[in-house]
Amino acid sequence: MFRKKDPKHKLVVIGDSLSQGFNNGGIYRTDINFPSFIARCFEPSPQFDQPNFTAQAGIPINLEVLIRGLSEEFGSEIDWREYLPAANHTFRTLKRIKKYWEGGMKNLKVNQITPYHNQAIWGFAINDSWIVNERKSREYIQNNKESFSVFGVLPEHAKYTTSRLVLNPTLGNDYQENSQIDNAKILQEDGGIENLIVCLGHNNALGSVVNLNLTWSEPEDMKAFTPNRKHSIYRPEHFEMEYRELAERISKIGAKRVFVPTIPYPTIPPVIRGVNSSVSKKALGYFDYYTRFWIWDEDFDPDKHPFITKDEAIQIDMAVDEFNDIIKRVAKEYDWFVVPVARNVAGMANRRLGGELLRGYPKEFVNALKRNPATAHLVNNKDEATVNTEFLRLNKDKKIIKGGIFSLDGLHPTTIGYGLMANVYYVSMVQTGVKFQKKMDWDHIIAEDSLITNPPVLLKELRSVLGYLALGNQERFFKIGKSIFTQVFEHLSTGDQKN
Repeated sequence: MFRKKDPKHKLVVIGDSLSQGFNNGGIYRTDINFPSFIARCFEPSPQFDQPNFTAQAGIPINLEVLIRGLSEEFGSEIDWREYLPAANHTFRTLKRIKKYWEGGMKNLKVNQITPYHNQAIWGFAINDSWIVNERKSREYIQNNKESFSVFGVLPEHAKYTTSRLVLNPTLGNDYQENSQIDNAKILQEDGGIENLIVCLGHNNALGSVVNLNLTWSEPEDMKAFTPNRKHSIYRPEHFEMEYRELAERISKIGAKRVFVPTIPYPTIPPVIRGVNSSVSKKALGYFDYYTRFWIWDEDFDPDKHPFITKDEAIQIDMAVDEFNDIIKRVAKEYDWFVVPVARNVAGMANRRLGGELLRGYPKEFVNALKRNPATAHLVNNKDEATVNTEFLRLNKDKKIIKGGIFSLDGLHPTTIGYGLMANVYYVSMVQTGVKFQKKMDWDHIIAEDSLITNPPVLLKELRSVLGYLALGNQERFFKIGKSIFTQVFEHLSTGDQKN
């Protein structure tokens, strides 16, 4: 008997921002996303093609690089006398980024004649995996011309520029009609796929916290092209309809194994900040209000600031519970493998849990933190890692005292956070029979996390920096007319949230 030939493609990904490696407000280095960390565990190293977005430090923005540049020019603090030069610095930087990604500096096409193994595209919801293609993205850009003003200095169509470069990198005719699923089929036909990760569903709920409102999906949202959708969160019955359609389409690809994650609660990442009606009230479980992360507890005013209520936050998480039940049911029907990402993230939500962790970190990760002089302080005298899900905070010695899991956009993981995510997949994949030749390379993962190993000095004055990026009263008189954070969130929103 002849041994059945192993599939040619060891790892292929269909997904959203979390599998593309989005952090700090943009997609930058795809070589340090969680699928890349998994691919490094195979020996010999498999071919794992991904697009490159390192030009101009990423698209649409890289908050770490922007703040690092401000730190180099203005030091550890921007006082009121430096607001104008700082605004000029920021304006010039963002203008250059916008010009590049709108094709004003060079043709963006790449000589990649076969589909990328990583088909992830930030901002994608479930149905985008078969609705969106390069032609539709191109036509949307052509029919909605970029404008340049002080009110919008990020690339306006960054999501659609990204989808064009992922789905059809040559920007030619051959793949212009291909979706993520179509491209995965091509790889399957070219020798087969051994492990297919389908990391979708997050953006069917995230709009509720990004936009701070609950607008439930309607039937027309399910067929609409991305910018024409009006919802911020899916109704569970709509989620099930789309997830079942996804399952049917994925099953026709014929990959050997399919891995799908559960969806973490959107209310856990520090993109929103829980505030109680009394700042002295002990914060356990849910908070009375959830507002923007740059608004401090003592400054929060429900008559002035945007928010969702405790009841609305609970509704969001209850909907996600239903999403995860659907994922598990469908996965069982199709013999897929469920990766318990939601459970692991919930166990790290220390602020919600009153400072406690329900889940410890991998011992190998803790040891690697101790080996690296830049992160040894993140392990306490009980041999426990102290990184958590709060927004990153530094002390006056530029040492991290809070955070470490989420990046500066408050929504997406740091490189270390992506490493922890990769570890959850790694453990699940081993349990299902995947043969890795190497363990997770924690030393590499930690060394590649520049935000954690060498945080910009300006972050010592976090309140001032966040106020600058969120545009407090003083900054509005200068160059940038709309908050950088506001523009980032508009890019991450479902549909058109600019009005």
